[in-house]
Amino acid sequence: MELQVPPREKTSFLKKWVKYTLGFTALVFLLPFFLQLTDMDFSDRGRIAVVEVRGVIMDSQEVVRQLAEYRQDDNILGVILRIDSPGGAVAPSQEIFSEVLKIRESSKPIYASMGNMAASGGYYIASATERIFANPGSVTGSIGVIMAFSNIEGLIEKIGVRPEVIKSGKFKDVGSPTRTMTDKERAYLQGVVSDVHSQFIDAVAESRDLPREDVKEMADGRIFTGRQALDLKLVDELGGLEHAIEQLAQKTGIEGKPKIIQEEEKADLIDILLGSWSPARSLQSVTSPSFTPTLQFLWNLN
Repeated sequence: MELQVPPREKTSFLKKWVKYTLGFTALVFLLPFFLQLTDMDFSDRGRIAVVEVRGVIMDSQEVVRQLAEYRQDDNILGVILRIDSPGGAVAPSQEIFSEVLKIRESSKPIYASMGNMAASGGYYIASATERIFANPGSVTGSIGVIMAFSNIEGLIEKIGVRPEVIKSGKFKDVGSPTRTMTDKERAYLQGVVSDVHSQFIDAVAESRDLPREDVKEMADGRIFTGRQALDLKLVDELGGLEHAIEQLAQKTGIEGKPKIIQEEEKADLIDILLGSWSPARSLQSVTSPSFTPTLQFLWNLN
């Protein structure tokens, strides 16, 4: 005997099945959101962002992106620029410098905290901040510009290679590694370096509110300890990162310990597998002189 299900019960069963299916689907999609909510901090503690600049500065994209996002985020009350860098290429340093100034112009305070080193380009970007903190033994200063070249003319002669160059102007192959630089070429490049050096001096003098002549006198490439830099008014206060955070919290009116917002550095999978990634490489793509010289705010250890 076949069991007959009334049409009304069939409809009721179908409605329940659709309702439960939709509910389960919604739960699957919303579960990650609810899990994220459980990790959120709903306290009204003030937020301070920390942006790290580590290694040789050869690219500014990530640092500028973070600074721009924090500048536009009303939940971020202040920014700490944590620097551990000997400097690097001129243009990326200037891009970071400009973004720091934008934060200051937005009336959001930004402080610099020097780690082991904030020299040359590292000091350049620090000088743009409202207040600079350094450890007594931090290495800083090195206000100068360098352009390094390699000359392999002797090696080429030994192996019997004779380079031939066709160029559109007398300075087109200036700095070529295959020949000795002429006096005119050296004078020409010295003018380029001197102009960028003058830009460095102007930036520090204006940002630090120091007489240009005073900065120029220090701008011969010398490095200073944090304590020496304090006497020279290149930094404002001695202290580590925690001290800088405490001072910024007071500046922004945060009561108690602030909540620190800081992005974790992402490593490329291939670099990890090859064991070639380290935090110090965060901004570094080239650390040694190449056959394509670049203008650099760099404390050169070589």
